Amino acid sequence: AELVKVAANAFLATKISFINAMSEVADTVGADVTQLADAIGYDARIGRKFLNAGVGFGGGCLPKDIRAFRARAEELGVGDSLTFLKEVDAINVRQRERVVIRLREALGGELAGRRVAVLGLAFKPDSDDVRDSPALDVAVRLKGLGADVVTTDPRAIENARARHPQLTYEPSVEAALRNAAAVVVVTEWAEYRDLDPEWAGELVAGKVIIDGRNALNPLT
Repeated sequence: AELVKVAANAFLATKISFINAMSEVADTVGADVTQLADAIGYDARIGRKFLNAGVGFGGGCLPKDIRAFRARAEELGVGDSLTFLKEVDAINVRQRERVVIRLREALGGELAGRRVAVLGLAFKPDSDDVRDSPALDVAVRLKGLGADVVTTDPRAIENARARHPQLTYEPSVEAALRNAAAVVVVTEWAEYRDLDPEWAGELVAGKVIIDGRNALNPLT
């Protein structure tokens, strides 16, 4: 039963990290990773679920389980069988840094003093869980680089504040967006996916949007 649990989580983590690795290649050659995921998802052997490229997985299960699985395999003398999980983990963590790099490039190489609205704190929508949250990690990284980070989330603000009181928290999207030089979407809450672009455009000072979850409609 234990092996089933960790094997399932390792497989899921590998699938997510695979499409994230493909997003790095797609960005380099000018391809759309979402279209790539749709295409290979038609193959019944692969399926479309959990092929959404983005800022990576988090929470209390996947990261912990794949690291513990690798450690246990080493103890059992079969560590070589799971060495690939080290790269799965590395790809996942690298996605967070890629969001920061993309934002810095979009802002002309300078983050210090720039007001950045970070939409999302929970590691996934419909949750207040911020354990190993990519969204919260991105906000902290931006703050560490001198950005004036303003964050918001429908449910996870208090949990995030308890871990990182140095961030600025706003309960409303409107307050977070106001006068922002850039917006980063890192948790795909429905209310962020469905934001009226004209309404949001009137609030922000800049027109830079980094969609860390590939959740927004690029045509709007």
